Amino acid sequence: MQPDFTKLLMDWNIAGNTRQMPWKGERDPYRIWLSEIMLQQTRVEQGLAYYQRFIDNFPTITDLAMAADETVFKLWEGLGYYSRCRNLLVTARFIAFDLGGVFPDTYEDILKLKGIGTYTAAAIASFAFGHPFAVLDGNVFRVISRYFGISTPIDTTDGKKLYNQLANTLLDFTQPGKYNQSIMDFGAVICKPRQPLCDSCVLRHECEALKHGWVNELPVKSKKIQRKTRYFYYFVLSFKDHFYINKRSGSDIWKDLHEWLLLESADEIAPDEAILTEVLNTILSSFSGRIVSISEPELQHLTHQTIKGRFIRVHLKKALQPDKGLQLVAKKDLKKLAFPKFINAYLEAHPL
Repeated sequence: MQPDFTKLLMDWNIAGNTRQMPWKGERDPYRIWLSEIMLQQTRVEQGLAYYQRFIDNFPTITDLAMAADETVFKLWEGLGYYSRCRNLLVTARFIAFDLGGVFPDTYEDILKLKGIGTYTAAAIASFAFGHPFAVLDGNVFRVISRYFGISTPIDTTDGKKLYNQLANTLLDFTQPGKYNQSIMDFGAVICKPRQPLCDSCVLRHECEALKHGWVNELPVKSKKIQRKTRYFYYFVLSFKDHFYINKRSGSDIWKDLHEWLLLESADEIAPDEAILTEVLNTILSSFSGRIVSISEPELQHLTHQTIKGRFIRVHLKKALQPDKGLQLVAKKDLKKLAFPKFINAYLEAHPL
């Protein structure tokens, strides 16, 4: 069964795979690495423009390593999962400054790089260097699970071990890069999560899921995401065409991005001017000004949490005392800074 699976998949890649992406066939490990990091937790359609902007601005890994953090974060703005961007800079600088700009060429050394796991290491090793390592992403899990009728959850230790062994058994060792790209593309355009194209699938005659009506049930995950709700209230403080902002730190979401003065509440706060003025007086001992607008509720869904909140615009009569870690920035300079999507979505609808 294994030779039939691999041969049929590779034949499909030659005759029926029309999926186009700018990094397909790429052998430069820097570009492969960049594309793979960007596509983690990101749709290809969204990642394309970001990939091209990064290549235009940072043609080599040394160019990326030499760039200022703020410049890189601004280009990444809107792509989300900002730990990827931080790891990108750490790895770029390690390769540029410690390895002389030469990307590691073995699976084991690639895997040691910051922000690179087994999937990304296998992708770079096979695409750039032709090493025989099978990739395992969501598309590959789905194709293998359905074809072989495997109900073992993909997010368990046993499941990961089983799928990894099977994926490497199926690998075409003579052209691992092409095989890996083929099975990922096949999962993206034929064996899709919803409404897969089973009638035109070259693997349909031996597909266990199709035989038994399990297509919509596979693959199986044992864990359901538990999403918590957080309430964010942003005070947009302005003084003489300048705005007070803060740079997020710590280990929470949106680290290294900028924001307005934030109050995180355990519960929703009524959109009442008197209540919010009292809140602001509690936060800022030096506050002197007035609330000029309170936004409608804003919402953003993240993987494990939902952010709800409002934006409260405040005109200050005098500058704040230098406390709370706030920085006064001219309105014209705000566009140079990176903000979370939650803030940018509001600003797109309600420009300053």
